[in-house]
Amino acid sequence: MGRYHPECPERLEAIYAMLEEPDMVDAFIQVPVREADKRDLLRIHSQAYVERLESTAGVEYTYLDPDTQTCAASYEAAVLAAGGLCQAISMVVSGELDNAFALVRPPGHHAERSQARGFCLFNNIAVGARHAQEHLGLKKILIADWDLHHGNGTQHTFDSDPSVLYFSTHQYPYYPGTGAFDEVGRGEGEGFTVNVPLTIGYGDGEYLGIYEKILRPIALEYKPDMILVSAGFDIYIGDPLGGMNVTPKGFAGLTRTIMNLADECCGGKVVITLEGGYDIQGQAVSVKAVLKELAGKSNTDTTAFLAAADQTAIDYVLQRVRQAHRPYWKNL
Repeated sequence: MGRYHPECPERLEAIYAMLEEPDMVDAFIQVPVREADKRDLLRIHSQAYVERLESTAGVEYTYLDPDTQTCAASYEAAVLAAGGLCQAISMVVSGELDNAFALVRPPGHHAERSQARGFCLFNNIAVGARHAQEHLGLKKILIADWDLHHGNGTQHTFDSDPSVLYFSTHQYPYYPGTGAFDEVGRGEGEGFTVNVPLTIGYGDGEYLGIYEKILRPIALEYKPDMILVSAGFDIYIGDPLGGMNVTPKGFAGLTRTIMNLADECCGGKVVITLEGGYDIQGQAVSVKAVLKELAGKSNTDTTAFLAAADQTAIDYVLQRVRQAHRPYWKNL
């Protein structure tokens, strides 16, 4: 993305260094990375757009939107990011892995069918969801997105499709400006987009309360075959682009909540992919907390977080979601 850009290589370098710490080294199975199949990309993106990104390979700089650009290796990285996530999903569905975390760049959830946006080239999680359905035979996918920013590209990909339930918590109004309560999907997909826009200041307890009181009842009613997570660490308390207050322990709690839900719905099948997160060390520590939860090295009890949460803040968004979604979800 260029020098001094927040979506920088150091984001992954810090995570790789963390994975070499004594309590992490050799503790995880490495997923072999592969390029995404063109057919997988074309299920989400237009052919003209895929060819446009491919044409940037080997070109020093190409500007795609005001804050998204490529270098000579960006196309290769983007194809590997989407393909690596697909490979992780395949290994979880086959039972080779219990769960997985795709530590990839560039992120994906802002990428539209024919447009790069918000540091994103290919919509990795959308490509992964369709891969799970088209190649692996899964019928229903839940995508939970806790990134600071609304996943406009993911929403727009699936907003008329009831086979993918999209749930997003995000700072609002903020980039990209989408994700209001009343954006609930359209046509056959009406009710299968659940947006929870938030003002600044939400922390561990509030996020966990929203996931327990809103996502949980909807997911139990929906009964997905797999849960995918767009994990943005820009809701971390120190993130320079954000205004939220989630700590590493809070990320562990969110992960445990998702894992518990997956155990009830879909045999524990969870795959997480990296989205945003621009406090380099804060992201690394938070990713470590998520990985420890996934690996069973920790088992976070969320009771204390929920007890300390601002119930008024939770109840406000719960009421707004109920107003928008009661026609679709009897569990609300």
